[in-house]
Amino acid sequence: MFPLIRNRRLRSSESIRRLVRETIVTPDDFLVPLFVVEGKDIKEEIPSMPNYFRMSLDNLEKETKELWQMGLCAVLLFVKVPDNLKDNKGTEALNPDGLMQRAIKTVKNACPEMLIMTDVALDPYSSYGHDGIVAEGQILNDETSEVLAEMSVSHAQAGADFVTPSDMMDGRILTIREALEDEGFQNTGIMSYSAKYASAFYGPFRDALDSAPVDIANVPKDKKTYQMDFANRFEAIRETQMDIDEGADVVMVKPGLAYLDIVREIKNEVDVPVAVYQVSGEYAMLKAAAEKGWLDHDSVMLEQLIAIKRAGANIIASYFAKDFIRILG
Repeated sequence: MFPLIRNRRLRSSESIRRLVRETIVTPDDFLVPLFVVEGKDIKEEIPSMPNYFRMSLDNLEKETKELWQMGLCAVLLFVKVPDNLKDNKGTEALNPDGLMQRAIKTVKNACPEMLIMTDVALDPYSSYGHDGIVAEGQILNDETSEVLAEMSVSHAQAGADFVTPSDMMDGRILTIREALEDEGFQNTGIMSYSAKYASAFYGPFRDALDSAPVDIANVPKDKKTYQMDFANRFEAIRETQMDIDEGADVVMVKPGLAYLDIVREIKNEVDVPVAVYQVSGEYAMLKAAAEKGWLDHDSVMLEQLIAIKRAGANIIASYFAKDFIRILG
């Protein structure tokens, strides 16, 4: 009791604060998203994501080596597919010589020990910008899951360590796991976007990949029939447990900061690693505020990352990974 106990003694200097700090973020916590495009010598800044780039395979190779030298050990690959290769069934996603498959091989050749996770969803390949096959104004669930399973096998054949289904189709984890097992990829992991909300924070990401839903007749104008309602809490636990039962090795909550209550709920309920995706809108907001001089970029970034880790994240997918390494000195 006071005055025998004074909590401020443990805050009285930077040294004691460091010594008793409960939550620490390290380079090992990060999964680095990378955007890949066709071409050569391309490194184009994404307008809504300052200092973040789409890059061709030659620059992907350079970026991979740089990330490894910085102490970052895992990447999450996304591809921007040319419009002429898009259709309603994601046919190009299964091309063994497609951009994703070549990107996987590029990373593995550049740095064999770099952990590669790959996005598994149809929206980059869809002429409609949806994560699944569209028919009569609906997103088909089971038919989409079959394509996602083939896509996952193709990624594993190219050398992916983990596939990361981000589509939110029901039952797709089991379909993918069975397909991987049947093809002999027992050691290929699955990180499931288990609690992915229909969020307005994804805008800059969709700009980066040109993957927003198209506004035409008989096509849903948003993804609310398959991504989760952001008002729901207990549904996230149910979705996550189902994915674990179907074979997910890692589960993810997306977005990050506005959903840390969900992260903690899930962390309290499951025994597998929990990932959090600090999404493009979260990145863009801080970059814009810092550019205006309204917020101190590095201080707020660190506070956000600590909050995500404190909530229970084992893995943080974040566009701030290199910025974080920079402030470590």
